[in-house]
This record gives sequence, structure tokens and C-alpha cells, in this order.
Amino acid sequence: MPPDSTQPDAARARGMAILDRLWRRGRDFLGTRYAIMGGAMTWVSERHLVAAISNAGGFGVIACGSMTPDLLAREIAGTQALTKLPFGVNLITMHPDLEALIDVCLQAKIGHIVLAGGVPPTPAIQKIKASGTKVMCFTPALSLGKKLVRSGADALVIEGMEAGGHIGPVSLGVLAQEILPHLGAEVPIFVAGGIGRGEMMASYLQMGAAGAQLGTRFVCTTESIAHPNFKKAFLRAAARDAQPSVQVDPAFPVIPVRALMNDGTRKFMQRQVEVIAKVRAGELDQKAAQLEIEHFWAGALRRAVIDGDVESGSLMAGQSVGMVTREQSTAEVIEEIVDQAARWLAIHHAGAEPAMLAS
Repeated sequence: MPPDSTQPDAARARGMAILDRLWRRGRDFLGTRYAIMGGAMTWVSERHLVAAISNAGGFGVIACGSMTPDLLAREIAGTQALTKLPFGVNLITMHPDLEALIDVCLQAKIGHIVLAGGVPPTPAIQKIKASGTKVMCFTPALSLGKKLVRSGADALVIEGMEAGGHIGPVSLGVLAQEILPHLGAEVPIFVAGGIGRGEMMASYLQMGAAGAQLGTRFVCTTESIAHPNFKKAFLRAAARDAQPSVQVDPAFPVIPVRALMNDGTRKFMQRQVEVIAKVRAGELDQKAAQLEIEHFWAGALRRAVIDGDVESGSLMAGQSVGMVTREQSTAEVIEEIVDQAARWLAIHHAGAEPAMLAS
């Protein structure tokens, strides 16, 4: 167990001072005590977990996913009833009602909108910014990151392939080296993918990141509504159990999804074959086919998260799942990560022996 963070010793206090300096930009941008974002996980990142993350000093993010505008409005209102602290909303850019969803967020006075799942249209970025709301965008490469900044993105998230759910082809370690030195001074950049402990978060802060986004570590919190079966699957899993889905046909690009392997993973392979056949028969165009794939994942994920069907449902998980070893409160998870980061920074700056890092 980590040392009691309510009674910080001199080393931890010194580390906290360093940590506060390293992520001040991220904290100021989010308006939070800690520059720790909750990753938007469909069906998991709903009002209870989002509010818990914000109430614990982090920045909760609602996963809109395939919600209708009315449903998103209710989820935002439900979250606002549980916390008065800042939180954001993650919108999928390929959603057919993207503009209406943006309107819902603006009417609810959401301070930050995270655009994900594709290259966000510049008009959408500009509309959000015109209202005074901050725009955050994901980028899998330096070139796109530069374009998004030119288009008006206020902050970026770089997510490595270690993450759960939809992933890109590059690890966070490489993305950080490619992007942070060039864009870190222009906009706040938050790192994501495979971060399960505070020491790793702190190392990226030292490289110039403004903060970090974590998803998998929050799945098994007491505030998470995920089904007990879903949580048990996470608690049993090792990093190597979280594998990316396989693309059936290179001519039909499908964004890989990292999840714990089960029968649902095999069913996705079958669905790809079915959808490809429809496209080649002229029954679906490429965009409609992609949406059908997304609907498959949304349905399969709901079966696992809400209904507890861990055999045929989707068990989306990042490689940090091996570090999820017990159910904890959201506040305990965040304080543990902050404590690890502070103690690591104190030792690192003091030149102490690496063996002293163990908590």
C-alpha cells in the first residue's frame, strides 16, 4: 500500500511542489486540482464515474458515443447534479448528429469539448471556440497535430496504441518523442495510453506534457457502474490479455480496437466479413459500413459493461489492465497515482538510488 498521502513527509511534500510546477499549465487549462483526465469509455464514463473523478480533483469526461442529443442533455444534467466542479464531454466526429450534440454541450455551458474518432471538421472547432468553450482534439501524428492547432484546437491528446478501445498504430512513447518537443510549447498536450502508475505520468510531465488521461484504471472503481462480471474480468487480466482486433481486408480499413480476448472478438471478425460483402454488393457505402462497425462495438460493449456478458460482449481494456488489482474508490486511485508521482519526482530530483522508488 502507498504511504498515507494525508500525512505527507518531507520527500512527498518536495515532490508535490515539483509536480505542481510541472502540470500547472494542465491544471489551469482544465480548472482542476490535478491534471488527470478520465478517458471517455462508452457505457462506463457516465454521470457517476465522471462526477467522482471531478470531485476527487481530476477532470471527468462524459463518453457521448452514440447517444442522441436528448440523451446527452440528460446525462450532462445528471452529472451537473452530482458535481459542481469542471468536467467535459467527448464527442465522436463521425456521429451523424455532431452539430446538434455540440449545441447541447454549449447550451449546458460545458467548458471543454473533446473531439475524437476522426479528424474534426474545422467549422465544428470554430463553432465551439466562438462560444468560449475550449476544444480538445486527439492526434495520432505530428502533422495532424500541427493542422489541428492551426484550425484552433486549444489542447491535444496523444494516445498510444497501449490504450483500450479504438487505437492507432503507434505507442505513446514514440508519439511523445515525436510531438511534445514540437507542439508542447504551443498548446497543452495530455498523454494517454497504458498509464497505470504515477511514475510513468511524471516522466511524461518532465518531457513537456501538461497532464495525463487514464481510462482503464477507473473501470474497477466503486463509483463505476460496470457490471461485477466486467470488473472481475479486469481484475483477472494481465497486460498481454488486452489485444487489438485484426483487420480482415486491407482494402477495407477498420480502426483496431484493443480488448480482452473472448468470443466477442471472434464475432467481430465475422461482422467485418459480412459488412465487407455488403459494401462490395453495393448495399452500403464506406461511411455507412464504418457506422455499422461502430454500432457493433457499441452493442457488444453494452452487453459486457451493463449486462455482464463477458463471453460475447466486448471487454475493451488498455494494457494497463494488469495494474488493476482490486476495486478502489475513484479518489483512492487518483491519490495513489499522485502520491507515486510526487515521491518519484522527489527521489529523482534528489539523485537517490532507484531502489528507493518502491512504495
